[in-house]
Amino acid sequence: MATSNAQTAVSPAPATSQSSPLVMRIIGAVALAHLINDLIQSVLPSIYPMLKANYGLTFTQVGLITLTFQLTASLLQPWVGYYTDRHPKPYLLPAGMICTLIGILMMSQVGSFPLILLAAGLIGIGSSTFHPEASRVARLASGGRFGLAQSTFQVGGNAGSAFGPLLAAAIIIPFGQGNVAWFGLFAVFALVVLYGISRWYANHLSLFKLKQGQVATHGLSKGRVISALVVLGLLVFSKYFYMASLTSYFTFYLIEKFDLSVASSQLHLFLFLGAVAAGTFFGGPIGDKIGRKAVIWFSILGVAPFTLILPHVDLFWTSIVSVVIGFILASAFSAIVVYAQELVPGNVGMIAGVFFGLMFGFGGIGAALLGHLADIHGIEYVYMLCSFLPLFGVLAIFLPRTKKI
Repeated sequence: MATSNAQTAVSPAPATSQSSPLVMRIIGAVALAHLINDLIQSVLPSIYPMLKANYGLTFTQVGLITLTFQLTASLLQPWVGYYTDRHPKPYLLPAGMICTLIGILMMSQVGSFPLILLAAGLIGIGSSTFHPEASRVARLASGGRFGLAQSTFQVGGNAGSAFGPLLAAAIIIPFGQGNVAWFGLFAVFALVVLYGISRWYANHLSLFKLKQGQVATHGLSKGRVISALVVLGLLVFSKYFYMASLTSYFTFYLIEKFDLSVASSQLHLFLFLGAVAAGTFFGGPIGDKIGRKAVIWFSILGVAPFTLILPHVDLFWTSIVSVVIGFILASAFSAIVVYAQELVPGNVGMIAGVFFGLMFGFGGIGAALLGHLADIHGIEYVYMLCSFLPLFGVLAIFLPRTKKI
């Protein structure tokens, strides 16, 4: 079976099938590793209220924690992807998780703001090595169903981000910062999973000659491709600036506006992030069937009516509207990544790194900027301002229509 797969994968024609049980096992393992990776990362925003109280931090400093994590996660990712497109490094996956493990253990023990930033940076470095390589493995094991593979990979991360606040509310918030160390057990388990994935990847490198036989079939000029990538980048900007307002400050918004407890606000954050996970899962397969561009249109621009009413509704409708926002907005990212990968064939890791990097970078810059605005004008002003960001979705009109995408 391995010989047959090798012959199929190295031929110029796109691979249409691989051993189904093997493919699904690898995709599932990568999604599980993504779940654990993002569950650990979600500890950071989940404990912001505790860190703010313990160390007397301003909203600006809270935003700087997110900025440190997001920038270390974003700046390295395109370079990791670019390098590994040409020189695959299967065992970079567990190496990155070791960095994350060190960061999360440090976060449980630090006693000053600079050390909090250092721990956040280490977690970000672990993330920057994980996402490009793991996204590539998911695509390579897809058997040609790229949207399904990317969305399954992504939904693992979104599920981890959703469960993180719940676990933080149960384990860390009641008992203190030192209990962050328990999340190190998840990192150890992820190391085992990633080692198994890396062994499979290393044993199947001969199947995936990523730079050979990769010819663009979309018929677009280089300038048209570049302009399309710029539009996709602007759409990611609008999506993740808005997402930053929810992931970093939604608990503060609920506490200030509706006088909720920290634990209750975490539950609302969980509902939002759960909707994000569901939207991510459905976005990829739907894009395989109806086209990436249609999904991008619906996701970015279609969420605008709900973001515009969010600052004006009561607690009940805030919960409902935030879930709708999470579901619709999340459906775009898998479609954006696969669309971009098909625009620039042969650079799967680099494109994944660029767009995951933009996701983290815009999210981090957004968190820092919005935190500063919250200090000056209040958290409710931030949500009023951010409600207009999804209107950037109208830029999707400039994305080219092709036979392949």
